[in-house]
Amino acid sequence: MSRARFERSVAYHCAPALVGLKPASLISLSAEDYPALPRLAADYSRLLAARGIRMEVLCRCRRRFLLLVYRPALLERCLRSAPVAELLAETGYPVGDSCAALLRRLSSRITAGGAFPHELGLFLGYPPGDVAAFMAHGGSNCRLCGEWKVYQDVEGARRQFQKFALCRSALCTRLAQGRSLLGLLGAAEYPAA
Repeated sequence: MSRARFERSVAYHCAPALVGLKPASLISLSAEDYPALPRLAADYSRLLAARGIRMEVLCRCRRRFLLLVYRPALLERCLRSAPVAELLAETGYPVGDSCAALLRRLSSRITAGGAFPHELGLFLGYPPGDVAAFMAHGGSNCRLCGEWKVYQDVEGARRQFQKFALCRSALCTRLAQGRSLLGLLGAAEYPAA
């Protein structure tokens, strides 16, 4: 497992969360390629804590890990907003629980099997109206498909998608030039092995 490869994957898939444009991003990583991912995520979380960024394995099966990269303060604010809290309550999340408790509940819903918990979009900062419409329409009839399926504010979503693409490009370009993800985020470097 290469830390450089891990950083490139995280930068590409999670750039908007890493720079604070959204509260969280989710990435699926191969357990074969990253057998020590839980330890690696914990190490990066520790090194990035002062920058307000966490990494947490939400789910692990035999073949894959689902890694959540998030900004706890931003995610907490997002989950406490009235429309998000209302939709979470409608999908069975206890009102008023902490962000950590809501993440544990989400993790247990993912690992339980059965229907995928599409309320995950709320944790990723998708507009609650789009998440509700996705759940109501089973993912059909969206007006735009990009970072998420858009049912309401198409122009606002397009602008957001462009910001995400620019941020992803800038971060990945700097990594390709030899910089480390930790260095780009202003964190302490990973200890030498």
